[in-house]
Amino acid sequence: MTKSSFFASASALCLGLLLSLGAGSQANAAAKCIKGDRKAPYTIGWANIYSVPTWMKQTQGTIEAEVETLKKQGLVDKLVVTDAQGDANVQIQQIQSMIDSDVDAIILIAGSSTAPARVLADACAKGIAIINFDSLVDTDQVTAKVNTDSAQWGDQAAKFLIDAIGGKGKILILNGPAGVSVSDDRRKGADAALKAHPDVTVLAETNTPYNVAPAQEAVTSLLFANPEIDGILSLGGALSAGAVLALDKQGREQVPITGENARQFLELWKEKGLKSWATMQPNWLGAFATYTAVQALEGKDVPAFVKIPLPVIDNSNIDQYLARAADFPADGYIYSPYDEELFKKLLAEQ
Repeated sequence: MTKSSFFASASALCLGLLLSLGAGSQANAAAKCIKGDRKAPYTIGWANIYSVPTWMKQTQGTIEAEVETLKKQGLVDKLVVTDAQGDANVQIQQIQSMIDSDVDAIILIAGSSTAPARVLADACAKGIAIINFDSLVDTDQVTAKVNTDSAQWGDQAAKFLIDAIGGKGKILILNGPAGVSVSDDRRKGADAALKAHPDVTVLAETNTPYNVAPAQEAVTSLLFANPEIDGILSLGGALSAGAVLALDKQGREQVPITGENARQFLELWKEKGLKSWATMQPNWLGAFATYTAVQALEGKDVPAFVKIPLPVIDNSNIDQYLARAADFPADGYIYSPYDEELFKKLLAEQ
């Protein structure tokens, strides 16, 4: 072999290795569940656990708006929507129907953290992008999970309330539905702060849907049984509004209370001069989940978990939220502005 042919062969070998390594890197960069065999425009499936709460309606509104944006970009052609009406088994059946109809992506708020594991594994194996947000599943057979830190939410809320009542007193705790991960995780997040303050006594806890009426009814019953209440650790905005209304109706003095960005709660907070703290689960998580699914299908590297920072609402900025109240339903949530530039930033920061 001549020197020139030797170098030519060596160069070819090196080039082959580089191409091979490059291909491997691209394959490794592909998001979970993505096979690269699906082409735009995509069909998106939105597997809703239930559509009655206003938060869900607003969230679906952001999904629909994002789909319209993606349609204009030629990336999506159809949105398929199901409603399991709160039944996790029905949701599983609806996800299976989406798989059978070969949707390209499934956007999911889970009705159970464990029950959908098998059907999601089937979807993942078929190359369907799965983005799970808000109420999360235990399985890792999804493309990505998107959420705020629910445990941090509970921890910050508990610390605010404990400080507001001077480190001692009798409190109620208002939770969302039992068995729903976002509700359970918020409650678990409050444990450490509560245990660190033995002079704070938990009189009772509730588990209700995230709606004002059932929360008001539950708190009303507890008011009759507990003549002395120093604070309310509420882990949802509609729950807080229900509690404030229950106290009002019974002629009881308002007490420090935590909450969320529910318009009704924020308006009651301002009207009654409440000692309060709130954060939010932005409704645009739905839009972001849709955007993320399409990014994954387009071959972008999507992280397995996207953590959305928790904003804080207090007396220093509540007026900024209420200034936009007219843009949201009376029983809705005043969420922060969003656009695709924000979405790009959130994905890049992970």
